[in-house]
Amino acid sequence: MEHIIRSVRADDWEKSKELRLVALSDPVAPIAFLDSYESASAQPDSYWQERARASSEACSVITFVAEAPDGTWDGTLTVLVELPDADQDTVFGGRPSVPQTHIVGVFVRPEARGNGLIQALFAAAVEWSWRLSEPRVERIRLFVHEDNGRALSVYRNAGFVPSGVTVAMPDDPQAKEYELELVRPAG
Repeated sequence: MEHIIRSVRADDWEKSKELRLVALSDPVAPIAFLDSYESASAQPDSYWQERARASSEACSVITFVAEAPDGTWDGTLTVLVELPDADQDTVFGGRPSVPQTHIVGVFVRPEARGNGLIQALFAAAVEWSWRLSEPRVERIRLFVHEDNGRALSVYRNAGFVPSGVTVAMPDDPQAKEYELELVRPAG
């Protein structure tokens, strides 16, 4: 793999925007993301600048990208820190019982799939999560739509297992999202 896995910097907002819009154009986007192309593409540049700036600080959110030798971004994922004593609910509501991270926004361009990028992005997310000392993360979670078999396979191959929690999709209460987790190893 010739790509570099790195975190987003504040000045990366244009590449961040471009890849996010590509992701939201993917055929599985309606079941993979809680955002739409129409909504995201209507955002002003200041929105994308703030998003990149917040991620670059790596306090409560960090975004990793897979950067090709020519500078193209071929993949991304974002990690959110979720705390039991936070002032706001998590993405799917409620508060966690332990400090945890939540992986969202996973995407690899179709032409770059199958060469280990997704595994490298997950490795970076897991390493970053376990390295946090304040808070000390006890588990990493993510959600996957019941009809997104490709993503479910990728997540299980990364070591994530079903937690037993399911939630209804905000725009389709009949559809389910399954929570998968990776629990901190003992020791």
